[in-house]
Amino acid sequence: MNIIETGIKDLKIIEPRVFPDSRGYFFESYSKLALEKQGITYNFVQDNQSKSSYGVIRGLHCQLPPYAQTKLVRAIQGTIFDVAVDLRSGSPTYGKWFGVELSEDNKRQLLIPKGFAHGFSVLSETATVFYKCDEFYHPETDSGIRFNDKSLQIDWKVEVSKAIVSDKDLKLQEFSSFKSPFTL
Repeated sequence: MNIIETGIKDLKIIEPRVFPDSRGYFFESYSKLALEKQGITYNFVQDNQSKSSYGVIRGLHCQLPPYAQTKLVRAIQGTIFDVAVDLRSGSPTYGKWFGVELSEDNKRQLLIPKGFAHGFSVLSETATVFYKCDEFYHPETDSGIRFNDKSLQIDWKVEVSKAIVSDKDLKLQEFSSFKSPFTL
């Protein structure tokens, strides 16, 4: 596995080694041992999957302590623009975001540690997103930031007029109102 630094501490792109042949391809999408050899030592306990259509924006979500989650995200079908926002006070990149295209073709994954808000937009007709979490979901600690927060200025790569956002996500707070429990 190839680990690519993003410029934000602890936020990493993971590229698997793909073995194509006349039948298709093979790759290890996750290897605890391979990641541990590169200093990535999370214990993932829950897998989640969603399917969405073009223009859907999900996020920006996070779980608060004591149930904050690290996520390992990939698109197993279609293409998404995956975004993480640094919510760790004391971080030199606090309030900065990073985005990367994840697709069934590039097979990249984004490792998003605790202390980040996460979201994605769907760039293909449909996309199926699969992600691992190192903590179980606890609805009482569910939180997040509005996807279209003006201070973050995230380019979701979809036309605003075609964006499909849940009522729940439309009610999320602005970044300036978020009282971060995360520190670096």
